[in-house]
Amino acid sequence: MIKVQNLKKAFGPKIAVNDVSFTVEKGEVLGFLGPNGAGKSTTMRMVTGFIPPDQGSVFIGGFNMIEEPIKAKRILGYLPENAPLYSDMTVYGYLNFAAELRGLSGEAKKKAINRVIDLCFLDKVVNQSTDTLSKGYKHRTCFAQAILHDPDYLVMDEPTDGLDPNQKHEVREIIKRMGTNKAIIFSTHILEEVEAVCSRAIIIDRGKIVADGTPEQLKERSNIAGAVTIKISGVTGAEAKERLAQIQSAQKVVLIDEKPSLVTIRVHPRPGLADGELNRTVFELAVQSGWKLDELKTEEGRLDEVFRSITLSEISQEETK
Repeated sequence: MIKVQNLKKAFGPKIAVNDVSFTVEKGEVLGFLGPNGAGKSTTMRMVTGFIPPDQGSVFIGGFNMIEEPIKAKRILGYLPENAPLYSDMTVYGYLNFAAELRGLSGEAKKKAINRVIDLCFLDKVVNQSTDTLSKGYKHRTCFAQAILHDPDYLVMDEPTDGLDPNQKHEVREIIKRMGTNKAIIFSTHILEEVEAVCSRAIIIDRGKIVADGTPEQLKERSNIAGAVTIKISGVTGAEAKERLAQIQSAQKVVLIDEKPSLVTIRVHPRPGLADGELNRTVFELAVQSGWKLDELKTEEGRLDEVFRSITLSEISQEETK
């Protein structure tokens, strides 16, 4: 596994990372989330041995990154922020150079290079100089370098930065496939990536971990998780809201939108309700009331709302100290 214990890092008076601990098992894809300046990249750099921590330790597959850096880095792949490349090399030349640094030679080196060229869709630019590549192809080339030696442990900092929607989809699919048998961490501020790829997510803010769980667990912390949204016609918003507020299982009723032809209302449940109970009760009331039902759904919660509520509340707490 990747094991991070009590990492701390300060730059002058600013504490960038403050007592961060987590583990990532093989078969797990961990999304490392946070707003800009939260400490994501600094944590990634310490995990990969790029910069030393002021305190704490990092173990990669049992090897201590501080005490045994060569052994730890040998089994680790790293895609750093901004995809650094040697501008005087072609794509193939760069990958060949990276393969030799990894100790690959002969047929094994050739197979490894061809594998990542295919996997990262680099065949069209393989003989092109890296300084002439688009930002997307530069990122793909650096991503290919990170997985060239087929590492069991992979750390990526903003792996889809600068990619177009199609390229983002391709990279996410690659990460998802690799995540079945590798321990993967990637930092991001793009919430849709977490839902698309990750089996688990950590939210970091102001250098501290403020949430840790599966995407589903985090979404359950959303204010709308479990609420029932109903879109109806044939009734005014005020009348529908009043009727829905009389439901015993409803804790709060909110009028979301009202148009002449359609009213949208969200009904929030009381704690402890069985799954589907509120949805069923709202449906029965709509039928009994003769409302024309356009849509009825139970909300599963939204990561963006959870992310904002957690990180903004952290800022508020800091300001009140």
